[in-house]
Amino acid sequence: MKKVLIGLVAACAALALPAAAQEKVELSIATGGTGGVDYPIGGGMANVLSKTIPGMAATAEVTGGSVDNLKLIGTGKPYIALSMTDAALDAYKGEDKFKGAKVNVRTLMILYPNRMHVVTVEGTKISSMKDLKGKRVSTGSPGSATEVMAFRLIEAAGLDKDKDMKRERLGVAESVNAIKDKKIDAFFWVGGLPTAGVTDLAATPGVKIKLIDHANLVPAMNKKYGNLYVQDSIPKETYSGMTADNKQATVMNILVCNANLSDQTAYNIVKTIFDKRAALIAVHKESANFKLENQTAAASPIPWHPGAIKYFAEQGIKLK
Repeated sequence: MKKVLIGLVAACAALALPAAAQEKVELSIATGGTGGVDYPIGGGMANVLSKTIPGMAATAEVTGGSVDNLKLIGTGKPYIALSMTDAALDAYKGEDKFKGAKVNVRTLMILYPNRMHVVTVEGTKISSMKDLKGKRVSTGSPGSATEVMAFRLIEAAGLDKDKDMKRERLGVAESVNAIKDKKIDAFFWVGGLPTAGVTDLAATPGVKIKLIDHANLVPAMNKKYGNLYVQDSIPKETYSGMTADNKQATVMNILVCNANLSDQTAYNIVKTIFDKRAALIAVHKESANFKLENQTAAASPIPWHPGAIKYFAEQGIKLK
């Protein structure tokens, strides 16, 4: 009888091992505002991660944007976040908005190109960056990478963000409402294509949007801040009312985490996102840019997480 009991205990212990081995993770995904691209994509990620990875419960959070997201990463709590590379580099080095507060941030994967939109409408007499002087302009919400990049773009244009314009700090949804109500003349927004808020503005009766060209300012930005930006264009088919491609500056969007995230969890997250890419494309078409060929050591200015390095090595991609 004693032998039988010992055998039953051993059997029960063996059965319990797989459950015990499963890492229980309540994960928050820091995204952005509701009018942008990061929030729906983050919601799609939360859905596939929760359904696919045993023991994981993931939720997407509305945030002010990259700067806020990186500060959340800095808490060391179980977060992953969408961020632009320029804000992530500032966080890693403890510069600009992170002065004296370095974040132990790591890259999980390259996501998609974030395109700078400098948006106005007909009737504002704005046709170039120089025309923003004396105007009412939103440079993005506090805590956003839009604000970081907008300041750099304004500086490259030879303007002073504080002296040369009446500046508001609104997210994309709030900026769209403000320009409809004629409370502002233009706004900056960095995001994927198409951005829901800009689509909404372009479709508003009696409104014709204008996107201001600024790609010529990229060399000046890169000279001061490093090779983070590229000259790019928003195709004229993207938003109703566009009459030509918009020549603009683009920065890459990446998925990041704290270095303390376990290697296995990081591996599982990256693998699941690639395995479930089709489901994410159904949520937002920018997910089609989640490509293995985009995952290169040079694409991220901050170190890669070992769990991500392991996954990409299995796909034949060396990141170190």
